[in-house]
Amino acid sequence: MDFNTINYIWIGVAVVTFLSLVIFKVKAPYGRHSNEQWGPMISNKWGWFFMELPALILMPLIALLGSSEKNELSYLIIGLWVLHYAYRTLIFPFKLKTKNKKMPLVIVGSAVLFNGVNGVLNGYFIGFMDPELLDLYSFHVYIGIAVFFIGMLINRWSDHKLISLREKQQGYQIPRGGLFEYISCPNHFGEILEWCGFAILAWNLPAITFAVWTFCNLSPRSLNHHEWYQEKFEDYPVKRKAVLPFLL
Repeated sequence: MDFNTINYIWIGVAVVTFLSLVIFKVKAPYGRHSNEQWGPMISNKWGWFFMELPALILMPLIALLGSSEKNELSYLIIGLWVLHYAYRTLIFPFKLKTKNKKMPLVIVGSAVLFNGVNGVLNGYFIGFMDPELLDLYSFHVYIGIAVFFIGMLINRWSDHKLISLREKQQGYQIPRGGLFEYISCPNHFGEILEWCGFAILAWNLPAITFAVWTFCNLSPRSLNHHEWYQEKFEDYPVKRKAVLPFLL
């Protein structure tokens, strides 16, 4: 089985996962949806750490140790990947104000698989596929970088906003301000935007595969969060969407 076929199969798995989660309204059991019915539990903070760790290690390791020639764009792609996952692995989990909160080990395991596969695919392409080396100064690179960092800023601002709400008050509150006025999960929207930008600047199949997976993974979760907000708060803004402003 060739490398492209593996990517297309992985995209197919993403689409099937998306449709299954949306049609059957499966709620991933962590965060506000966490429960013990899914088996043994682990600390929420350490769960996040172990979930993100494979992506942080595998992609840059495979890419840098691979025999393919690298150029400035190759190192930019690796650098942006590490920038995202170093934060998600080493900083974000330990900023969470979720004392004694836990998540099921099955969720950690599935996320380890998800991040591991995506890390390997993106790292292998750069490290071993001898891709045609695109110019760092190509127009799509500038667009991709801009979209990536806009998405990162939205994601981190939104996460900070949600964490600060937990610091100020006990329990969940209706988040307000910025993109929260338009969507329930701007943190997820920001991450989707990030990896769309990454796919634009990298301009390769594994990066597109990862962007598709990010949307298929985070959109159903955002819909679940949105529904939860609507059920919990009678005064929840009726015009607010879940993850895509004005659309979804």
